[in-house]
Amino acid sequence: MANEFNQRVIEEFRARGGHVEGFPAILLLTTAGRRTGQPRTTPLAYHQDGSRYLVFGSNAGAVDHPQWYRNLVAAGGGTVELPDGEGGVTTLSVRPVELDPAERDRQYAEQARRVPSFADYAARTDRTIPVLALHPLDLSVDPALAARVVGQLQLHHEDLRRQLADLRTRLDQAGPVPGPDLAAQLREKCLQFCYGLGLHHTREDGAFTAFERQYPQLIPALARLRAEHRTVAEALTRFEDRLAAPDTDPAELRAELDRLTDGLEAHFVYEETHLLPPSAPHPPR
Repeated sequence: MANEFNQRVIEEFRARGGHVEGFPAILLLTTAGRRTGQPRTTPLAYHQDGSRYLVFGSNAGAVDHPQWYRNLVAAGGGTVELPDGEGGVTTLSVRPVELDPAERDRQYAEQARRVPSFADYAARTDRTIPVLALHPLDLSVDPALAARVVGQLQLHHEDLRRQLADLRTRLDQAGPVPGPDLAAQLREKCLQFCYGLGLHHTREDGAFTAFERQYPQLIPALARLRAEHRTVAEALTRFEDRLAAPDTDPAELRAELDRLTDGLEAHFVYEETHLLPPSAPHPPR
């Protein structure tokens, strides 16, 4: 039920430009699951404090820390979606910093004053509810950060290319009717690839926002890359639909994978040409 409720909130948030009826200020946090690597999106109450966004691991006063908190700390970063002030939603890459005890106590007390239910959550549990500051990626603060970001995106490309090659090899070896064990392995590998690609594009969207702020000459290229994300996402959905069908013909799955691979490779090449090379001229504003 909680997952269904969260999904309705997520859909309304995205459809209404970051606003959900009956809720205070919320953001959407996406990070990788600790065990699956699958992108996990959670609506969270937040408070903007200068350039950072404070989130609170209340878990409605449950005995354990929430899963999003565990995932975020393990991943060391994620993305947030926020209202952009123009009726839409913007995506930012963020790194979490847990507040020290004194600041944590002060900020949590302030949140409980703003939203009284947080005082109730604290009263229900013996644990110290963590408060994290989410710091957006800021390329203007560290000139070397841009090179590190694009280097990480390049590594993601190479990893996804390896996964695609491995998938194609396994499909080629499957034969007309793969046995149950091989079919299960293919399904697991395909899902791992789908999760990895989805998370990669989520990270890219957050990084693109930072690049737009610092390097406005990249805005046309980034607009094209975002549009390509939607095209690749549609191809990924078709591939997942084929994968989910119990009687999928391996030849049909290979054909769908080929279409996905062609589109994804063209996207990677364009991104690597226009965004990733360290030698590309990116003078700050």
